[in-house]
Amino acid sequence: MSGQIRKKIQKKVKIRGYSLKMDGLEEIISFVNRFQDAQDEAIDLLLDQLDHQSLKSSIINKEEVHRVVSLLLEAEAAEEECPTSHSSICVIDAFLVPKYRYDPIKKHFFQHADSLPIHGEASAKAALYRDRFLLLSQRVSRDQHFIKPAFDIDDETSQSCQLSPIQSLVGQRGRRWVMGVISQLEDGFFTENTIIVAEGEMLSEGIFQVITCGFPPLEDRDKSLKVLAGHDFFGGGTLTKEETLRLADLEKRAVNDMFVILSDIWLDNEQVMEKLETILNGFESVEIVPSLFVFMGNFWSHPCNLSFHSFSSLRLQFAKLGRMIEAHPRLKEQSRFLFIPGPDDAGPSTVLPRCALPKYLTEELQKHVPNAMFSSNPCRIKFYTQEIVFFRQDLLYRMRRSCLIPPSTEETDDPFEHLVATITHQSHLCPLPLFVQPIIWNYDHCLHLYPTPNTIILGDRSEQKAFKYTGITCFNPGSFSEDSTFVAYRPCTQEVEFSAL
Repeated sequence: MSGQIRKKIQKKVKIRGYSLKMDGLEEIISFVNRFQDAQDEAIDLLLDQLDHQSLKSSIINKEEVHRVVSLLLEAEAAEEECPTSHSSICVIDAFLVPKYRYDPIKKHFFQHADSLPIHGEASAKAALYRDRFLLLSQRVSRDQHFIKPAFDIDDETSQSCQLSPIQSLVGQRGRRWVMGVISQLEDGFFTENTIIVAEGEMLSEGIFQVITCGFPPLEDRDKSLKVLAGHDFFGGGTLTKEETLRLADLEKRAVNDMFVILSDIWLDNEQVMEKLETILNGFESVEIVPSLFVFMGNFWSHPCNLSFHSFSSLRLQFAKLGRMIEAHPRLKEQSRFLFIPGPDDAGPSTVLPRCALPKYLTEELQKHVPNAMFSSNPCRIKFYTQEIVFFRQDLLYRMRRSCLIPPSTEETDDPFEHLVATITHQSHLCPLPLFVQPIIWNYDHCLHLYPTPNTIILGDRSEQKAFKYTGITCFNPGSFSEDSTFVAYRPCTQEVEFSAL
C-alpha cells in the first residue's frame, strides 16, 4: 500500500512539473497518511498549495513541503475551533433537491434554473422518461464493455458491446446491442418502465428478437463523482477539497454517532406506544444517547384517505408522543428526531415525492420537542461526507406484483437483494409504471440515485433485511408495529444492528 501511494505522489508531482527529493517525498507521505479515506484529495490539496508558494526551483525538498503542511494543519485546527457552517447531520427535503439534465450533444449536465410547478405540462411527462434514459445512457457510455474501440477491428473478435441506435436497426443483419425502456408488455424483477440493455437481432418482419437482456451496468460512486465534479446532485451543497478532507476526518472520529430507525409507528395502538416508550427508556439510560431517531410512517393503523375522519385524534396522538419524548430529558436535549411520512399517512395525495406531515398534526409535538424535524418521503441526510437516502414505501410487494420477467435465481433467490439490485442499476428509487405509483413529473429527479449514495434505507412492511451491494449499504428496518423490529445504524462504520422487542 505504501508503494502505491509513493508512485501516485510521484506521478502527480511530475504532472505538475516538479521533482521531489527523498525527504520531501517522505514528508508528503506522512501528511497523506492522515487521510486514509481521502488520499487523492489530500495529495491534490497539498500540491495546489505548493503552486501558490514562491519556490526557488522545481525541485522540492522537505522544508518546503513542511511549510505547506503546517499551514494546512493550522487552518484545519482554526476551523475546528470556530463554529462550522456544516452540521454533522444535514436533512434535505426532496423538494429542495437541485434538478440536473444531461445534454447529449455537449455531453455534460446543466442545472435546471426555472421554477418547477407541481402540476406540470404534458411535455414534463415525456421529459421524465427522457431524463431517466439519458442519465443511464451517459453512465453506460463510460462502461468498459460499451466503450467504442479506438481503432476499427473485426466485430467478431471485439470484446466491445457497442450500442446501436434503434433507428439504425432497419435493414441491418446480425446481432446488435440496444438500450431502451420496456413498455406495454402484458405478461410476465424487470417491470414496465425499467430501462434495459438488450442483445438481439432485427427480423425481416421488423421485430427485434431479444436473445439476452440485463440492467445497465452500475458505475462506481467515486468514478461518478469525478465526472460530476462541481455539481450538487444530492442537495447538500458543494464542498471544497479542504472541507471534504476536514469532514472526512471528523466522520472517521464519530464512532459514537448512532441512528435509531423505526418504520410503521401506529400512534393509535396502545401496545405500540408502550413498546416505543420501552425503547426510549432504554436509550435514555445508555452512556451516549443516539444522535438521531428516525420515525417513518405509517403513523396510523388505517389509511388516512378520504374516508378518514379522525385527524383531531391523530393530532392528539402526536402530542402524546411529544410528551413521551419530553419525559426523557437526555434524549430531548441531545438527540434529534426526524419524522418521514408513510404511503398511507395524511397528505395532499399518494404521489411521490410526498411532502412532510401537515403542520396541523405536528405543531403540538413540536412544542414539546423543539428539535423535531419533519421532512418529505423520500428524504436525504448528509452525515459529514456520507450520503444517506430514506424511503418509506412497501416497494418489495409492489415490484414483485409488477414484475414482467421472473428474476434469475442463479446468484440469489432473496427478493430483497433483487430489489436492491434493481433500484441501484436503474438509479431510481421507484422504477414502477406511473399507473402503479404516480410521480410528480417535474420532481422525478428527487427519486434518482445518482451518483449512488453510501446508504439506502428502504422502510418496508416485509421482514428485516440488510444487503451490501457494490459498496452500497441497503437495509429494511422492518415493521415496528407488526414485528416490534427496528435498526440501530452506525454511519461511521456503516454497521447495521438488527433489534427487536
